[in-house]
Amino acid sequence: MSKRTIAPARKISGVVEVPGDKSISHRYALLAALARGRSEIAGYAAAADCQSTLGCLERLGVGIERSGGANGASVAVTGAGLDGLRRSRRALDAQNSGTTMRLLTGILAGQSFDSTITGDASLRKRPMRRVIEPLTQMGARIAGRDGNFAPLEIHGSKLQAIHYTLPVASAQVKSAVLLAGLFAEGETAVEEPVCTRDHTEVALGEFGVATRRTGRTVFVTGRKPLEARRLTVPGDLSSAAFFLAATFVLPDSDLLVHSVGLNPTRTAVLDVLSGRGAKVKIVSVHGESGELAGDVAVQYSPLTGGVLSGAIVAQLIDELPMLAALGPYTQDGVEIRDASELRLKESDRVAVLAENLRRMGAHVEERPDGLRVEGRSAGQLRGAEIDPVGDHRMAMACAIAALGASSASTIRNAGCVAISYPDFFSLLDRIVER
Repeated sequence: MSKRTIAPARKISGVVEVPGDKSISHRYALLAALARGRSEIAGYAAAADCQSTLGCLERLGVGIERSGGANGASVAVTGAGLDGLRRSRRALDAQNSGTTMRLLTGILAGQSFDSTITGDASLRKRPMRRVIEPLTQMGARIAGRDGNFAPLEIHGSKLQAIHYTLPVASAQVKSAVLLAGLFAEGETAVEEPVCTRDHTEVALGEFGVATRRTGRTVFVTGRKPLEARRLTVPGDLSSAAFFLAATFVLPDSDLLVHSVGLNPTRTAVLDVLSGRGAKVKIVSVHGESGELAGDVAVQYSPLTGGVLSGAIVAQLIDELPMLAALGPYTQDGVEIRDASELRLKESDRVAVLAENLRRMGAHVEERPDGLRVEGRSAGQLRGAEIDPVGDHRMAMACAIAALGASSASTIRNAGCVAISYPDFFSLLDRIVER
């Protein structure tokens, strides 16, 4: 699918069930590969990124069995214990998945063999020094292009436990160090400047390796055996957020998102929307393999907008593009600060979002660490040709903004949404009324 036309819509209505959470799917698969025995993961994400993780594990000798469809996918992983991975004769290909590369590097650092991991052109431009540095302190030997970029040559070593302080909040770097800590003697600690999503800690507990937290520091003890498990992945709240946002673009809209993940480290987006006037109601909550899940109901209401900055930015990193795209539909506009990390994602998301919103007629001020998008007083958006530069979240955020434009928009390379949400456009079509 090279192009997709988004026509103006009248309202959003219906019930949706989003695919399994990407972040959790990655972690369950990686830990299942280190457990001894067969783990079964229901609701595993169909996203291309999560399939990249499975592909890399297969190259490392892990048994992977896939079944089911996009929203009901199941994966069986036959692990061989902490020391059961086998050397791949070819480079491991993470494709577009930064999560795969960073987390798997933590695991490979503790192996008794050497590995090479690479990715597509976009991933090879993303910085990896932030992972290389703590793993090197643990005793790993990792060589990257210019010391910072993939492909990474990882010389597996006996690792030492460390106490590492993250210079920048990052759930991926924290997770890479914790996973490396599984292979180190003693207790590895990661101190965060602000608390980030804790899916790795939750998943470790599900596989029988308890972590502990003191303030902003997480501890894990190495050389503990992992136990194979049956697990269910809840729906991905970051994916659901795009449909929630559409509800606030179009008056008279209402939507129910079924069985979506409600981990407290991920629900900041619901708090932000509620705090700006959104009608958001959590209908039910239940446990799902150590995670919280439930139904979220939303109704159209005018949003005030406002500033997003400080500690909450780290918790909103995947939802910030969507919140910025809502800016023209808020009273006061949306301003995002302290988010320079957005420039280091699959694209420079600050620049790409600013460019495409301007094409639609929005008034956008781009800044080094974020942007400001003016509110309703700037006038209605118009249709435009959107270039997401291959970034899935840019394509989805602009598609939502385009629903309220005065004329149709065209999204180039719309197929890039498969990186995280292959069925995004088909589900959007089902809930849109024109």
